[in-house]
Amino acid sequence: MKYMDTENPEQVPGQIDNDDTFSFHCHAEISCFNLCCRNLNLFLYPYDVIRLKQRLGITSDQFIEQYVDIVLRPSNFFPEVLLRMAENEQKTCPFLTDQGCSVYPDRPDACRTFPVEHGAFYDAETRTTDIIHFFRPPDFCMGQHENRTWTVQTYAQDQDAVTYNKMTARWAKLKRLFHADPWGKEGPDGPRAKMAFMAAYNTDRFQAFILESSFLKRYKVKSAILRKIREDEAELLKFGFEWIKFYLWGVKTKYLRPR
Repeated sequence: MKYMDTENPEQVPGQIDNDDTFSFHCHAEISCFNLCCRNLNLFLYPYDVIRLKQRLGITSDQFIEQYVDIVLRPSNFFPEVLLRMAENEQKTCPFLTDQGCSVYPDRPDACRTFPVEHGAFYDAETRTTDIIHFFRPPDFCMGQHENRTWTVQTYAQDQDAVTYNKMTARWAKLKRLFHADPWGKEGPDGPRAKMAFMAAYNTDRFQAFILESSFLKRYKVKSAILRKIREDEAELLKFGFEWIKFYLWGVKTKYLRPR
């Protein structure tokens, strides 16, 4: 269920093109209902955290503290954020109830896209990134034998996943930059790393940083953009992605410039 970043899509089984069809339907009467909500490595992407913490009515800090495990893998230079499973025998999703998902309208991208997985395929020759798709239901999933037929696009629309997919694709392109070490001697626990993580995963603190620190004295932000990031956390997150690229790699952006 991970949003895969791969340079060898042919090595991943189940790849489907945009026009290919697949069969799938999940419902409460199916024998495997809710089995996929147990003992997961469920990656949370930045937009997931926004929607979930809004759904729960808590701050970003509270959500990260209560529901998140942060893992820095040796081969990467930016931590992975995973949903912490419940401390019970089956290690269920913390939002799973007997009736199903308690946060269903705001469930994470990986959940609403399941059993389709997305990948960011980077072409080293053209230096471009394309989004590719895989149909990969687990063997126990009976939904793959149901008679509802979809394409990647129609399934995304049915699951209200279009915005999620776009935001996750935007994050995947940024995340790819972290395949090289941007931290230098200060390491992944230094102040720049903490700033980058805040901009991506802690929108409450990042908004306060922009609006309440000396940020706007040091950087010019267009009034229309500033209004959006005051009112819309998705727009704030987009700004955060651009800030990370500018702050760490000096990538020019229309969102801000030094005064």
